[in-house]
Amino acid sequence: MTNTETPQLLPGTLFMLVLRAVSRGPLPGYAIARSIMDASANGLEVEGGSLCPALNRRLVKGWLEAEWGVSEHNRRARFYRLTAEGRKQLHYEAREFDRLVKSIQLVMRTA
Repeated sequence: MTNTETPQLLPGTLFMLVLRAVSRGPLPGYAIARSIMDASANGLEVEGGSLCPALNRRLVKGWLEAEWGVSEHNRRARFYRLTAEGRKQLHYEAREFDRLVKSIQLVMRTA
Protein backbone atom coordinates (compact mmCIF):
# COMPACT_ATOMS: atom_id res chain seq x y z
CA MET A 1 0.00 0.00 0.00
CA THR A 2 1.36 3.42 -0.93
CA ASN A 3 0.81 6.54 1.15
CA THR A 4 -1.93 7.70 -1.23
CA GLU A 5 -4.08 4.57 -0.95
CA THR A 6 -7.04 4.44 1.40
CA PRO A 7 -6.64 1.74 4.06
CA GLN A 8 -8.94 -1.28 3.85
CA LEU A 9 -11.64 -1.50 6.49
CA LEU A 10 -11.83 -4.57 8.70
CA PRO A 11 -14.88 -6.72 7.89
CA GLY A 12 -17.98 -5.29 9.58
CA THR A 13 -16.34 -1.97 10.36
CA LEU A 14 -18.27 -0.10 7.69
CA PHE A 15 -21.55 -1.04 9.37
CA MET A 16 -20.36 0.50 12.64
CA LEU A 17 -19.11 3.65 10.90
CA VAL A 18 -22.45 4.09 9.11
CA LEU A 19 -24.34 3.82 12.40
CA ARG A 20 -21.95 6.32 13.98
CA ALA A 21 -22.35 8.78 11.11
CA VAL A 22 -26.14 8.89 11.45
CA SER A 23 -26.08 8.91 15.27
CA ARG A 24 -26.05 12.73 15.21
CA GLY A 25 -29.12 13.00 12.99
CA PRO A 26 -30.62 12.02 9.64
CA LEU A 27 -28.29 12.13 6.63
CA PRO A 28 -28.54 11.24 2.95
CA GLY A 29 -26.16 8.56 1.68
CA TYR A 30 -23.60 10.92 0.14
CA ALA A 31 -23.44 12.88 3.42
CA ILE A 32 -22.83 9.65 5.35
CA ALA A 33 -19.82 8.91 3.14
CA ARG A 34 -18.62 12.53 3.50
CA SER A 35 -19.07 12.39 7.29
CA ILE A 36 -16.91 9.27 7.53
CA MET A 37 -14.26 10.83 5.30
CA ASP A 38 -14.25 14.10 7.26
CA ALA A 39 -14.17 12.39 10.67
CA SER A 40 -11.21 10.26 9.54
CA ALA A 41 -9.26 13.30 8.27
CA ASN A 42 -9.66 11.93 4.72
CA GLY A 43 -8.21 8.59 5.81
CA LEU A 44 -11.30 6.52 5.00
CA GLU A 45 -13.17 6.76 1.72
CA VAL A 46 -16.46 4.92 1.42
CA GLU A 47 -17.48 4.09 -2.14
CA GLY A 48 -21.13 4.03 -3.17
CA GLY A 49 -20.81 0.37 -4.15
CA SER A 50 -20.02 -0.44 -0.51
CA LEU A 51 -22.25 2.13 1.16
CA CYS A 52 -25.57 1.26 -0.52
CA PRO A 53 -25.50 -2.44 0.48
CA ALA A 54 -24.41 -1.47 4.01
CA LEU A 55 -27.33 0.95 4.32
CA ASN A 56 -29.79 -1.62 3.00
CA ARG A 57 -28.55 -4.28 5.42
CA ARG A 58 -28.98 -1.88 8.36
CA LEU A 59 -32.51 -1.03 7.15
CA VAL A 60 -33.43 -4.72 7.00
CA LYS A 61 -32.08 -5.26 10.52
CA GLY A 62 -34.19 -2.35 11.79
CA TRP A 63 -31.17 -0.34 12.90
CA LEU A 64 -31.85 2.44 10.40
CA GLU A 65 -35.00 4.01 9.03
CA ALA A 66 -35.17 5.99 5.81
CA GLU A 67 -37.45 8.59 4.32
CA TRP A 68 -37.34 10.72 1.22
CA GLY A 69 -36.56 14.40 1.53
CA VAL A 70 -34.80 17.27 -0.22
CA SER A 71 -31.03 17.56 0.15
CA GLU A 72 -29.01 20.72 0.70
CA HIS A 73 -28.44 20.68 -3.07
CA ASN A 74 -32.21 20.83 -3.62
CA ARG A 75 -32.36 17.26 -4.89
CA ARG A 76 -34.56 14.40 -3.83
CA ALA A 77 -32.57 12.16 -1.49
CA ARG A 78 -33.17 9.32 0.90
CA PHE A 79 -32.35 10.35 4.48
CA TYR A 80 -31.24 7.68 6.94
CA ARG A 81 -31.67 7.90 10.69
CA LEU A 82 -30.68 5.70 13.59
CA THR A 83 -33.43 3.79 15.41
CA ALA A 84 -33.38 2.99 19.14
CA GLU A 85 -32.30 -0.56 18.25
CA GLY A 86 -29.62 0.89 15.98
CA ARG A 87 -28.27 3.01 18.84
CA LYS A 88 -28.01 -0.12 21.02
CA GLN A 89 -26.23 -1.93 18.19
CA LEU A 90 -23.82 0.97 17.72
CA HIS A 91 -22.83 0.86 21.39
CA TYR A 92 -22.38 -2.92 21.21
CA GLU A 93 -20.28 -2.78 18.03
CA ALA A 94 -18.13 0.07 19.39
CA ARG A 95 -17.37 -1.92 22.57
CA GLU A 96 -16.52 -5.04 20.58
CA PHE A 97 -14.34 -3.05 18.19
CA ASP A 98 -12.44 -1.48 21.11
CA ARG A 99 -11.82 -4.97 22.54
CA LEU A 100 -10.55 -6.17 19.16
CA VAL A 101 -8.21 -3.20 18.73
CA LYS A 102 -6.79 -3.63 22.25
CA SER A 103 -6.18 -7.33 21.58
CA ILE A 104 -4.42 -6.58 18.31
CA GLN A 105 -2.28 -3.93 20.00
CA LEU A 106 -1.24 -6.45 22.67
CA VAL A 107 -0.14 -8.91 20.00
CA MET A 108 1.75 -6.22 18.10
CA ARG A 109 3.65 -5.19 21.24
CA THR A 110 4.71 -8.76 22.05
CA ALA A 111 5.51 -10.04 18.58
